[in-house]
Amino acid sequence: MFDALESLPADAILGLIAEYNDDTRAEKIDLGVGVYRTADGQTPVLAAVKAAERRILETQDSKAYLGTAGNPAFNASMQSLTFADVEQSERLVTVQAPGGSGALRVAAALLLAADREASVWVSDPTWNNHVPLLGGAGLTLRPYPYYDTERHVIRTEAMLDALSDVPESSIVLFHACCHNPSGLDPSDDEWRAITDLVVERGLLPFIDMAYQGFARGLDEDAFAVRHMAARVPEMIVSNSCSKNFGLYRDRVGALSVLARDADAAAVIQSQLSSIARTIYSMPPDHGGAVVATILGDEALRAEWSSELATMRARITEMRALLHDALKGAAPERDFSHLVRATGMFCFLGLSAEQVEALKRDHAVYMVGSSRINVAGVTADNVDHLASAIASVL
Repeated sequence: MFDALESLPADAILGLIAEYNDDTRAEKIDLGVGVYRTADGQTPVLAAVKAAERRILETQDSKAYLGTAGNPAFNASMQSLTFADVEQSERLVTVQAPGGSGALRVAAALLLAADREASVWVSDPTWNNHVPLLGGAGLTLRPYPYYDTERHVIRTEAMLDALSDVPESSIVLFHACCHNPSGLDPSDDEWRAITDLVVERGLLPFIDMAYQGFARGLDEDAFAVRHMAARVPEMIVSNSCSKNFGLYRDRVGALSVLARDADAAAVIQSQLSSIARTIYSMPPDHGGAVVATILGDEALRAEWSSELATMRARITEMRALLHDALKGAAPERDFSHLVRATGMFCFLGLSAEQVEALKRDHAVYMVGSSRINVAGVTADNVDHLASAIASVL
């Protein structure tokens, strides 16, 4: 049965993890894995999460199936967190999914159910896993200009020009905030211009929001979603709770679809239920219950919001710290995009050969594109890191 199968290459990030773990050098630095870390290199369980888990442990009285849509309280809370007071409740459908990746995969199946020939336009570059999640499901992916690798800015005019030329009713994937991998997001005015074009061309916006709260704040980071939702007849939004709730291994996500009207929403609800049933049957309960508990309790929500602000502030601080260290170690290079970007990720602008030299000679680990996770920077390692980067330029 399996004799015709061939070994596939290891995932780049997973392979990097293995190499890092096998490295015995004390000065090693991991800038590859996309998880938040504290100053001592830990990925913590948030205090609000711990409190919610204790409450669930004490009060939960059943492990019966949730149903294909997941936890209703979770879905309502995530819908509110995402869309706030947008007056579209009768047109909105939200379902719980196994992580943001699960939400993307369900969205892909919904789009294919609507149109077997559907294409999705994605930013160049985009998150690497968008390709297997969406393309692997059967969607055709097409790039639109986004990031200028030389000047480290968004190619706004080129992006708008390209989207002006895509066929009407095309599906366009946007990153709501903390663009992965560049870390550079459109301004609110640029989002308004993008929305004008989406409305004019009748495009279907598909917004991936994996980092709400990591750029400017919970409400500010949802600007693109809420602005578009007020103006478009249909849209798709996928959410992840991995980063902002620290629930990486619990796999918690949500998928929301804004339909043309209440009748269309009911049809979409039935389609999502069928898709979920055929892929994973029911989403896992625990993480969704944690999020619902936190968002449904005023004190826990305030504690979580404070912890999220602390994570956001640390990332901002590490961006500035690395920028200043590189300004001293490599004054001939402009790294100002480090402080113009938001969220955990950005490009250093190094070649694959330079990235390999950093790993080989300095125990600094990052993916070959030189995309780094800024949360891996600390006050203790930043001087070594800056000196290593300067040495390979």
